[in-house]
Amino acid sequence: MMKKLFSGVLIAVCLSVISISGQTSAVVKTSLSQAEIDSIVKKFTRNEALFRQALNVYAFNRYATIQTVGMGGNITGTFKRDSYLTFNEAGERFEKILFAPVSTMTEIVITVADIENLGGIDPFAIEPSKVEQYNFVYLGKEKIDELNLHVFEVSPKVMPDAKKGIAKFFSGRIWVDDVDFLIVKSKGKAVPEGKERFPITETWRENVDGKYWFPSFSSSDDELVFESGQAVKMRVRVKYKDYKLGRSDVRILDDDGAPEETPAPTPQPIKKP
Repeated sequence: MMKKLFSGVLIAVCLSVISISGQTSAVVKTSLSQAEIDSIVKKFTRNEALFRQALNVYAFNRYATIQTVGMGGNITGTFKRDSYLTFNEAGERFEKILFAPVSTMTEIVITVADIENLGGIDPFAIEPSKVEQYNFVYLGKEKIDELNLHVFEVSPKVMPDAKKGIAKFFSGRIWVDDVDFLIVKSKGKAVPEGKERFPITETWRENVDGKYWFPSFSSSDDELVFESGQAVKMRVRVKYKDYKLGRSDVRILDDDGAPEETPAPTPQPIKKP
């Protein structure tokens, strides 16, 4: 049975230690057999595959703001893009831009693909087809609001060579509901990093229609240090709202009748200019 995650607003929580963030632990160590752990992993990864399919019949709004931060916390540049997203029968995503002022960023270049690819991977974190290529280390349980969550540290079994190909894997933590075996939160980033750098991104999910947990809010406050020594502080805030059933196979038109939908781009990393 689904339970509610966070009544009202999202709450800042002191999270568990992960190798890439060094935060204070709130995880209670819990003893489970390897068979029990394997069963949990099997259940939530199977649900992930089902949710990816389910998302293809939903439309939703996405409000993205990515900023660079200077001395004293001053904002030095802003990239903003608000969109309406939907899918066709082939599962291809289309975007109608609602608001996209000219970017004022000068230190790094942000692309639309970077929004699709927060933290170097999509907001769902783990691609179901790659589950067998991951290590899932069970850490224990953590209670957040009304949910009792299993906590896993996740990393690739074999780290790809950053100089060969573009394969990226999630490295960080996931939180899984102990009743419905659904991922409700993730925090981490993509590995390996070559010349590109990825911010550590935290994504919360919300319950949609009593059965799906889709991304609700992604955020990051991180510093990217490039090979040149350039350090760029970033602030990322992305909200996903108004999930509605009803895949749109009808072209969305501007007021002047011109098609506005464009296929979502292939994810690319945040790059220097």
